[in-house]
Amino acid sequence: MEENKKIEDLLMDIKGLLGTNKKVMNVEDLAQYTGLSKSKIYKLTHLRLIPMGNNPNIRQKFFDKEKIDAWLLGEPDLSDAFLEDQFNKGLIKNRK
Repeated sequence: MEENKKIEDLLMDIKGLLGTNKKVMNVEDLAQYTGLSKSKIYKLTHLRLIPMGNNPNIRQKFFDKEKIDAWLLGEPDLSDAFLEDQFNKGLIKNRK
């Protein structure tokens, strides 16, 4: 039983590594690649604080791996406090 769990974990690791070889990632791939939660990625996309594809005909979000790498190396502020502040600023801006 323990051996099966180890094999399953190993296969998930391999799947994750293969997913990082993609040039274009979806939210799930990005979550595995960056270690960010899907919730945080959706917050970042909503606030337009993360580089993403902009195809109005596709509802799903896509991310270019090279742009994500450059964005991550730029040390973006991903703290919950910063995101909440940005969200509140957006609310105030939309009220005007």
